Amino acid sequence: MSSDQATALPLAREASYKPFLNWVSVLALIYLLIVAVSVIGSGFKVALGGQSNALFTFATNPFLGLIVGTVATALIQSSSTTTSIVVGLVAGGLPVVTAVPIIMGANIGTSITNTLVSAGYVADKEEFRRAFSAATVLDMFNIIAAAIFLPLEILFHPLERLSLALGSLLLEEGSLSMKGLNFVSIATAPTAKLIIHSTHILPTPFNGILQIVLGIALIFFSIYFVSKLLKQLLVGKTKDILHTAIGRGPLMGIFSGTVMTMLVQSSSTTTSLMVPLAGSGVFGMAEIYPFTLGANIGTCVTALLAATAVTGATALPALEIAIVHFLFNFIGVILIFGIPFMRGLPVLGAESLAAAASEHKAVALIYVAGVFFVIPAVCLGISLLF
Repeated sequence: MSSDQATALPLAREASYKPFLNWVSVLALIYLLIVAVSVIGSGFKVALGGQSNALFTFATNPFLGLIVGTVATALIQSSSTTTSIVVGLVAGGLPVVTAVPIIMGANIGTSITNTLVSAGYVADKEEFRRAFSAATVLDMFNIIAAAIFLPLEILFHPLERLSLALGSLLLEEGSLSMKGLNFVSIATAPTAKLIIHSTHILPTPFNGILQIVLGIALIFFSIYFVSKLLKQLLVGKTKDILHTAIGRGPLMGIFSGTVMTMLVQSSSTTTSLMVPLAGSGVFGMAEIYPFTLGANIGTCVTALLAATAVTGATALPALEIAIVHFLFNFIGVILIFGIPFMRGLPVLGAESLAAAASEHKAVALIYVAGVFFVIPAVCLGISLLF
């Protein structure tokens, strides 16, 4: 055997083991995500001494909750992170009614990522127009969905009530333990308790604050590396699947977007993949629009996974807010995409904005800064003054 062959064998073995090790790492990171939510819930209770409402007094106004969710997610660039943290806060005592608008805002804020990706095509007017319209169609959809559901939620609480009914079906009567999902809590409890006990070196409420910080750090860590690993494992296959599946009609496009986003745990990743395909003219809005709607639905799996970490009296509210996230996106797709005269509104808004931005590049900058940062910050500042 030659020296080259001898060197090639270990490299081949390493290459064959690497995907397996990456999948094991993905499972470990999802485990950490669920642990992190438990730690945040515990820390929130300890830090506030049961007075969780006091911390979010400023967000009890639903419009402020929407702004908080939008700005936080725009800064983090991950609705999965925001919604997982919100599940942890609800587990710690944050009222579901306060959390619902924050979840809606998270949907709007997550759209900034693919909008920023479209900036890569700014040098070519036509490519930028296509890319920017593909990037902002999800913005338009989420803004329209929030404009419809937020007033309805303020007046009648349909999402909150429906999620409560569905959540109750998944929980055993009286005990509030998760049916069929208890193994998750059993598996994650030892690690969560170990982290919580390690903070007892500090006095209350500082140990609770440390738990919240550690939990949020774990969420950032796990979601960042899960997305990174899954991009390596799936991005090539994802592109192949997109080319074969996305052009088979709107329902198949929605299904493909849902499945792909469930796999990579990031709607930003899957929708950002579409921007280059749009910019290069491979796909038009007719194919991209349904796919992005599916991505909106698929991203809900992270909050549902996070909710499985919660047991006891707060298990139902935590599951309830995770279901609210799913219902908001799922019913939004049925309502807006399902009604013919409403279906074209996000496309019309995105294409009109893209046409203006392609003529005057400053429009794109003003749009991103205004919608995601300036307008929310001004509204938040005014509300805090009064």
